[in-house]
Parts: sequence; C-alpha cells; structure tokens
Amino acid sequence: MKKQSFKEKSTKSLCRLRAISFLIGVMGICFSSVFAQNTTLTGKVTNEQNEPLIGVAVQVVNSSGGSITDIDGNYSILAAPNATLRFSYIGMKTLLVKVDGRKVINVSMAEDVTMLTETVVIGYGSAKKRDLTGSITNIKGEEIANKPASNPLSSLQGKVAGVQVVNTGRAGADPEIRVRGTNSINGFAPLYIVDGLFNDNINFLNPADIESMEILKDPSSLAIFGVRGANGVIIVTTKKAKAGQTLVNINTSFGWKRVVDKIDMANAAEFKELYNEQLTNQGTAPFDFSDWNADTDWQDAIFQTGFVTNNNISITGASDKNRFYLGVGYSSEQGNIKHEKYSKITLNASNEYSVNKDLRFGFQFNGARILPTDAKEVLSAIRATPVAPIFNDEYQLFAALPEFQKAQISNPMVDVEERANTTRATNYRAAGNVYGEWNFLKKFTFRTTFSMDYASNNSRKYTPIVKVYDPEAAGNINILGTKKTAVEQTKSDETKVQSDYLLTYVDSFNDHNITVTAGFTTYYNSYSSLTAGRDQGVGLVIADDPDKWYVSIGDAGASTNGSSQWERTTVSALARLLYNYKGKYLLNASFRRDGSSAFSYTGNQWQNFYSIGGGWLMSEEKFMSDQHFFDMLKLKGSWGTLGNQAMKSAYPAEPLLLNSSSAVFGDNIIPGYQLEYLPNPNLRWEKVEAWEAGFDANMLKNRLHVEGVYYHKNTKDLLATVPGLSGTVPGVGNLGEIENKGIELAASWSDRKGDWGYSIGGNLTTIKNKVLSLVQNGYSIIDGAKSMSYTQAGYPIGYFYGYKVEGVYQSDADIANSPVNKLATVTPGDLKFVDVDGDKMITTADRTIIGNPTPDFTYGINLGVSYKNLELSIDMMGQQGNEIFRTWDNYNWSQFNYMAQRVGRWHGEGTSNTQPLLNIKHTINNQNSDYYIEDGSFFRIRNIQLAYNFDKELLDKLRIKALKIYTNIQNLKTWKHNTGYTPELGGSATAFGVDDGSYPMPAVYTFGLNLTF
Repeated sequence: MKKQSFKEKSTKSLCRLRAISFLIGVMGICFSSVFAQNTTLTGKVTNEQNEPLIGVAVQVVNSSGGSITDIDGNYSILAAPNATLRFSYIGMKTLLVKVDGRKVINVSMAEDVTMLTETVVIGYGSAKKRDLTGSITNIKGEEIANKPASNPLSSLQGKVAGVQVVNTGRAGADPEIRVRGTNSINGFAPLYIVDGLFNDNINFLNPADIESMEILKDPSSLAIFGVRGANGVIIVTTKKAKAGQTLVNINTSFGWKRVVDKIDMANAAEFKELYNEQLTNQGTAPFDFSDWNADTDWQDAIFQTGFVTNNNISITGASDKNRFYLGVGYSSEQGNIKHEKYSKITLNASNEYSVNKDLRFGFQFNGARILPTDAKEVLSAIRATPVAPIFNDEYQLFAALPEFQKAQISNPMVDVEERANTTRATNYRAAGNVYGEWNFLKKFTFRTTFSMDYASNNSRKYTPIVKVYDPEAAGNINILGTKKTAVEQTKSDETKVQSDYLLTYVDSFNDHNITVTAGFTTYYNSYSSLTAGRDQGVGLVIADDPDKWYVSIGDAGASTNGSSQWERTTVSALARLLYNYKGKYLLNASFRRDGSSAFSYTGNQWQNFYSIGGGWLMSEEKFMSDQHFFDMLKLKGSWGTLGNQAMKSAYPAEPLLLNSSSAVFGDNIIPGYQLEYLPNPNLRWEKVEAWEAGFDANMLKNRLHVEGVYYHKNTKDLLATVPGLSGTVPGVGNLGEIENKGIELAASWSDRKGDWGYSIGGNLTTIKNKVLSLVQNGYSIIDGAKSMSYTQAGYPIGYFYGYKVEGVYQSDADIANSPVNKLATVTPGDLKFVDVDGDKMITTADRTIIGNPTPDFTYGINLGVSYKNLELSIDMMGQQGNEIFRTWDNYNWSQFNYMAQRVGRWHGEGTSNTQPLLNIKHTINNQNSDYYIEDGSFFRIRNIQLAYNFDKELLDKLRIKALKIYTNIQNLKTWKHNTGYTPELGGSATAFGVDDGSYPMPAVYTFGLNLTF
C-alpha cells in the first residue's frame, strides 16, 4: 500500500470532519444589511486535490456580510458586483477575489506550507524547523518593531520559554538575559550573532531593522558554536530586500513615560515622631525640628514625565540582478529622573548582486551613534528626610539637609540639577560583512564571509563646585565635596574580526534527505581603554563649559591615569549533519574543534565540542493515518558538550602582576610586584554537558501548537579561585560543577470565526539550580555589598545567607525564655533569631539559607483579538518562587528616612512582632537576616497594543501599500510583593536579586504609525 504523505493525510482528515464542521458552519453564518444593488453569489471552495473544504469563512471586504461553506464546500453570499470576497481558513492561504459582476465564483485554496515547513536560522545556515531535533524559538521582527524599546532584547520578555529577561527602567540600559538558568560563576550572558558576526550585545540595532530573531537553547543547536555556546545563542537577522519589491517604509512612534510605583516612605510628621523616638531609645535628647517644617516628597521632586520617540525609514529595491536595503533610525528617550536623556542614530545597509543564478556577492552594514544618558541614582531621594525644604528662595540655592544627614547625604536635587549633564559620552559602533556565495555541481554551495565590528566609546566627566544654603555655615552658604573642580576622560576601543569559510552539500535520494555543512572560521578580539583625570589643584577653576572638559586643562600635578588592554584569537573547524529518512526519522549531529589563545600557555588551547540529536515524526507513520487529532507530532531528544569562555580574564592562565611592597637599595626605590594568583599549567575551558527530551505537536487542524521539553545541564571544570594558606597568594583551577534542570512548555491556539480572529498563547519554564561541587568542602564564594550572597556546594548559586527571624523580643521574660543570644546583648524590641542548630544559643552557626534569587518558574501569556481591520494584543509575564534581599535601608553610616512600614515598629510589649524597635545602636537588627528578605514573585501586564490596518482598496486609491496606526501601553500594571520600585533585579553571576536602591520601571504610553508605499 502506498504510504500517504503528511499533506495528503491533512487534507483527508479535513474531509472526514465535514459533518462536524458543517454544523459549526451553519451556526456561524451571519447576514449583513442587504442593499438594493447586492446580488446573490454562489460557489464552491476546494483544496488543491479538488476536495471540498467545509467551514471556510467567506466575507465581503469592508462589509459585515459573510458566510461559511457547507458540508460540500458550497457557499452563498450577498455582494455588490464590484465587491471583493475574502476566503480564509486555518492552515490555508487567505484569498482575495474580485466579484467583477460574476454570479458564480469557485475557488481553490492552497495549503499554507509555512505552518508545516517554517524555516529558521541556525548556526552557519538555515533549516526547516520540522527537520530539527533541538529547541529553537523564532521571533518575527514585527513582534518587536512597534514596541517602545531602544534595545530589541527588552521586547523578548515573557515571549520565549527558557529565557529570563530582566529589564531596567533606565533609558538605554541593556536588559539582562539568562538562558535556562545561571550556568557558571564567571558569567551568564548568551552569545549574540548579528548577520553571522559573533557579538556580546545588540544595543546598536534599531528594532525596526530586524527581520527575525532565533533563540537557540539546546545542545543539538548550540554545539556548533563551541566555546561560545554554553550560555545560549540569539541569532539576529536584519532586514534585506526581497525579490520583486521596491518599497518605502516609515515606522514612527512617540509618547511619554512615568513612574507609577513609588516606594512608600514616611512623611514629615511620621519622620519627626519616629526619629525622636529613636533618639529617646538611644538615650539622646530629641531633635529640635522648629526650623525644619517642610514636608517634601523627594521622589516627586526628582522624577519627571519623560518623552520617548522611535523612528525608522527604510527603502528597499530589487531587480533580477540586484537587491538593496537602506534603513535609517532615530530613537530618543528621556529618563525617569529630570535631565536624563538617551538618543541613538542607526544605519542599516545591505546589497546583494547576482552575477548569475549560481554566483552572488554582497555586503551588510550596521552602524550607530549613541549618546548615553548621564544616569543619576534614586537612593538619596528615598533616604533624605522629608522635613528639609528643596530650595531657598532668598539665596537662590538648594538647601542643605539637617545636621543628622548633611555630612553623608546631599539634597537629592543637587545631583539632579547642579550636576545634570556633567558626564558627556558618545559611543560609535560599526559592524558589517562582505560575502560571496557560489552554487556549483547542483548540490554544493560555498560561502565565504569576512566580518568586522568596531566600537569606540568616549566620555568626559566634569566635577563642578556646588554651593548650597546652610544656615549653620558661615554666611549661610556651604560648598560641598572637595571644593575643587575636576575633569576626567575615558576612551575605549574594541575590535572584532571574523572570517568564515563554509561548504554545504544538499541531496535527496531513495527517501534519504541530507544536508552536510563543513567549515573553517577565525575570530580575533581586542580591547584597550585609557582613563585620565585632573583637578584644578592650585590653579584656576576649570570652567563649567563642555568645550573645556579635557585633561589638558587642570593642574598636571593633580592628575591620575589608568589603562586596560587585551587581545585574543580563536581558530575553529566545524561540521554538521542534518539527515532524515522518509521525512520522519531525523538525525542531527555537529562537531566543532576550537583553538584559543586564552590557554596557549597551558597547552590546552584545543578542545572538541559535539552533539547528536534524534527525532521521530510520529504523525507520518501509517498507524497514525486514521486519527484526526494530531496534524503533526514529533518526539525529539539531543545530547552534547558545549564550551564557556565568558570568563573574567582574557587570559586566565596568565595572572596579572599587582603592585606589592617596595624595597630600598641605597638611593634607589625598587617597586615590588606579585602575581594576582598562582598560574596553573592545567587550566582549560569550562565545559557544559547537556541533554534534553521533548515533543512538538500541531493539533486540531493546526490551530493548536504545543511544545514541551525537559532539559538538564551540568557545567563542569568551573574556573574558581583556590584560597592561599595563611595569606599567601591564591591559585586558580578547574574546580567545580553546577547543575541546571527543568521543564519548558509552550502552547498556542489561533482561529477565525467570520470577521473575528483570536489567539492565545503561553509558556512556562521551571528552573532548578544547584552547585554540585566547588573547590573543596565548606568553600564559599561570598559576594554582594553586605556579603549576603553565597555560592556553595549543595545550594543554589548566589543564595542568600543569614539568620532566620521568628519574631521580636517582647519583654525581658521573653528573652530569658529564649535561646541565649551570643551575638550581642539584646533587649525587648530586637529581632529574635531562630536557633537553627538547636544548641540553645544564637551564634554564627545558626546562619543558613534564607532565600534563593533564582525563581522556581517563569511564565508568559499572550492574547490576541482581531475584528476586520482592528487588532488587539496583550502580553503578560511573571515569575514565582524567588526571593529579593533588600539592602538600601540596612546601613548605619547615616540617618535615613524611614520606610512607611516602620510606623508599625515595636514600641512596647505587644505592639509588633515583625518590626524591631528604632535604635541604630542595636546593630543586631542590621545582621543579614530574613527581615530583609522579600518575596520576588510578580505578575505584570507587559504590553497592550491596539492597532488599525487601513483597508487595501482605500490605500490603492492613494497609492499606498499598507498603513497601520497603533497605540501601545507598556508596563501598565505590576502586582508585586517587594517594597522597592521593581521586582526585576539582575546582578552578577554570584550576586543577583539584590535591591540596593533599584531604578524605577516606568509605564510607557506611545502612539505610532507604520506606513508602506
């Protein structure tokens, strides 16, 4: 018996469901208002095999008139002689047919093969997604083009299973990306590939210039990247002209942003009450507030409603021989704090010329000029006392804070206004490639690409003399800081050069389908920076004029300088096999051999990375031919080894020399140096061994798509520092292992009912992280400003370490009946720690894990509804199960304003069992404990967009191809549990999830249009 193809089975299953679809179709038939000139049209809708299609929506364009085909594919509809009919059906290409006075219109609908043969970009090529055995997610450019984000990565948040995106509200700041957890103590950033060029970020791109983004997560797709693949790969393809197109596109939007979630702090009356109570508890006389009668909300004072705009214009043209694309963009965004502003100008150009059908050459270029914001902090605004005024009108100066703060904290508006725009930075970026491609012997393709990326960052900083009104100073005026002007200059340059030589062979024979790629690639990366500074010394004041902010001005005797530089190279050979038998048994295999100068001194510069993956298109089997639920079902799995070179040092095997003590020989002073750490001749790359197993499925006439996978990754040979004995120089070695495992699920449903269309999708990722070994038993990496983040074998990376709190001591009797606190002498009102080890005492041995910054799971939800030309989309996301460590209020070096929750402090027996008494001398309450731990779980309405697509017939009269207007709301609402501005808190690999005074996440409201002609 002849084996049925996937396509034949799909159409046959449709026929077998005709009876059910007919009943649904009859129920869904709707009638429009009938005008005198309308006539009845009839017809039949079939597929390419001339089989009737039931349930096809037949609509009159620009009218509410509509019908649905019956059990035999027939329809009847009222329409004007000059009307246009739209035929739409899930899994089929939509048809537009002009009536042209006809009474009978029969149509044949073609299958939308893109649903079955979606092509995705993979390493060094592309492939049909159904032929792959790994986990690759494709994001179309239009999904991010209309979002108000200067960095396109920000718009990935909540859209991709296994990818955690931590955004910041700061203008122009890069988001933090972690793919399937934190793999190493040395870094977590994925590799970005822009048009084939390896990179460390994509902040120089305009979102409107992006054609697609592919996120690669599994070993089957990552091993081909060798030492760069361990943390995941994001491949970005920028727009290029398509054959037969000559188009001009304008995409522009504008709007505003504002802070909607402020930190709840004490007002002036509450501060006076709490501060004087604190002084009483400390045995100090109350403060006289008679001259401090303001009630200032410092957050309102520093924040602004910021303007944001994103603009892009592109021109594409194509002929039989030549295709070109040119895009120019401009983005500008004001920050949440007054005077903050970020702007970016981008250029994207590409051209491809075909000498003949087998030989072509081209180039791709992306450039950017970025003016980063002079970023300010919010800490002083939440720490400054509200009793102080902002400004003194008589002296026309900002006012100093009271004596209990002014030595450590300045009026927040001083930094915002007096030091506004005193850092001027300009960053340039140019990245591109030239390539040639030759098809020969029908089955071979050779491609060579030469790529280069150059970044130049320059900044100048000016320190002005700042005067404030201070009634306690001579003449009522005080000069802050060093009372001297100063300038500082920094310049850094980074160059990346890459060359790729790839040969691809594609063939099909006797039910065997094979694609083989082999190649050779080189990569060079260098970096250098210089920093210099001068202050006025004994000379003249340096003018507050940007034209004078250079280190050639100032006192040469009061100068500082520094530098940093490195370079390294990689040479690689690679190969990949994509094979399937009869389109249902899949095999993917890849190999890469990397040689790096980073370990050239150890002899371990070469290392091999490889993977193998298998898949089974179960739905293509004969025993599945009679079922109607699955349109496509694929089981898949892969295993591989990946490398990680994202290390803190370019040459970990070669330690730096550090200044040490000097020696005097006669009249000569000889400086001494010592190694940063002892060199290890056996050092090698960190290596990740990973595997996954899962499935992909299309169901119910391709309306439902589900993907599920279990993943498991072990990072071995962690590069870790070995402590020296008794203060001796430490060493470094491959001494550690980290495990990440979890489940990824993604599902989507889409359908149409007459004029209505709708879709719903979601994804869920669980993450379980554990350090399996590290250096030696009991060894810990301690990180964070409060030394609260620990990395230790047996626990999650960067877990929070401290004391558990079971309440507040209520009385002396309570203290007497509790374990003896050996840390300090406690009194009623102090925090009561848990006796973890059960020895009836509170000691340092009672510290334990009190929180985990890695969430148990992350998720995203997206909804879409359309009616005729109107579209509504809603994106939501969140995470659950992680903790936040709050540090910004846990210091005693100055008196801070109080969090509003401190109004409920303990001030007598029974008054509170959660908030300790007010007394900064009781440092026991500043110990790292879960009093400072907050729930990091949250749910956010990430994005809402309402759009209208103008009717094509109207646009044709105006000679316009497409016009969309839209409005967008980003970060509309966040439901959270922490007291800070945002629950999104990044950090380093070993210290993250810490709220040290985070920057606010604003709500952004924009309006825009997308015009093509």
